[in-house]
Amino acid sequence: MSQIEIADISKIYTIGDLNIRAVDNVSLKIEKGEFLSVVGHSGSGKTTLISIIGGIIRPTSGRVLFEGSDISSLNDEKLSEYRNEKIGFMFQFASLLPILTAKENVLLPGIFSPKEKSGAAGKAEEYLNMVGIGEKTNAYPSQLSGGQQRRVAIARALMNEPEVILADEPTGDLDEETEAEIMELFKRLNREKKVTFIFITHNLDLARQAQKQIRMTHGVIKEI
Repeated sequence: MSQIEIADISKIYTIGDLNIRAVDNVSLKIEKGEFLSVVGHSGSGKTTLISIIGGIIRPTSGRVLFEGSDISSLNDEKLSEYRNEKIGFMFQFASLLPILTAKENVLLPGIFSPKEKSGAAGKAEEYLNMVGIGEKTNAYPSQLSGGQQRRVAIARALMNEPEVILADEPTGDLDEETEAEIMELFKRLNREKKVTFIFITHNLDLARQAQKQIRMTHGVIKEI
């Protein structure tokens, strides 16, 4: 059984009299521990696809199975549990809260988690060390470089020990050297922690570093 199976998924947005088919009858299987890249032009449906996988938006039709269970039929409460316990999100910008330190930003996902809270502070420090900025534990976002903020966001995404990381242009605002370092970190986490990575990128060189690549055009998968 695949970890994630997308079966005949479509997502249609209605704007006035216009129906926009962002994802068009897509089917895809993703295995546990896979490192998958999704490439395509803006508006091709990439972000909508991973948002459906992550339970952020619901498909218009079709099913999303996670370890055999259909998440597309879950109510809002159960979907929130799924997002919190199974999925780690990384977006194009770090989106750290400016009034919180690096450590406090990393601790945020635990506030909404039913899991045991004891040792959370130590785990946050462990993840900050893992991503290479343990010395910045008490620094505020304004005191961090773009690359350092990105590393805090990665540590935050890992805090609840998700089984899947969904990353939307996770290196889009970084210089080449930092981008390469972040990609190496992703690959190490994928290899050592067996975390499934699905990441969107416009950069074909980055996409080719994944074990598997798919290309989206006008809401459909054109290349696998």
